Amino acid sequence: MLKTLYLALAVLILGAAAPALAQDTVHVRIVTSAGPVTLALDAKHAPKTVANFMKYVDDGRFVGTEFYRASRRKGDAKHGFVQGGIARDARRILPSVPLEPTSQTGIHHTDGTISMAHGADPDSADGNFSIMVGDNPSLDARGKYRGFAAFGHVIKGMDIVRRILALPTGGGRGEMRGQMIKQPVKIIRVDRLDGTPHPTGGPKPWLINIRRH
Repeated sequence: MLKTLYLALAVLILGAAAPALAQDTVHVRIVTSAGPVTLALDAKHAPKTVANFMKYVDDGRFVGTEFYRASRRKGDAKHGFVQGGIARDARRILPSVPLEPTSQTGIHHTDGTISMAHGADPDSADGNFSIMVGDNPSLDARGKYRGFAAFGHVIKGMDIVRRILALPTGGGRGEMRGQMIKQPVKIIRVDRLDGTPHPTGGPKPWLINIRRH
């Protein structure tokens, strides 16, 4: 009888674990005014970063945002990264998550990698992200430098990303000087392609249309 009980428990445990294993990779599609970009997010190696990103996806917080930055490498304009997301829209922001460095995840900033943007504080990532065009090892962790949190790769649509990188730029301040896209690319929506949505259930003030009299 005990043997039967242990077997039953084993089946239950394996059954409960199966959905988690199925979500080691989460697929999303960023639908933009320039075309769609499909990504595979590595929830196995960067679970906190992927969970944070998917909160924005499942809440619809990326709807109506933009790709607003194209950072081209000096002397090699075909390589660099593009950046998009909520920018400074405080109505869409969620609490930041701790940085999962590349030294921990093993996901490096190679061509097509998606990575969370952050400010001076490495643990300040929110709803802004970058997609690499070409390898960018300078964004990987090394020594005391914690770098940025890479968490997935483009699997379809890199031609769209390269097209965004090539758009005319200007304006900006500091490290973004000259890198702001003059006519930003609209992010129409970001679709979850598999798994179960887990919206935060929080208010959505960015959807409120305030009429000025």
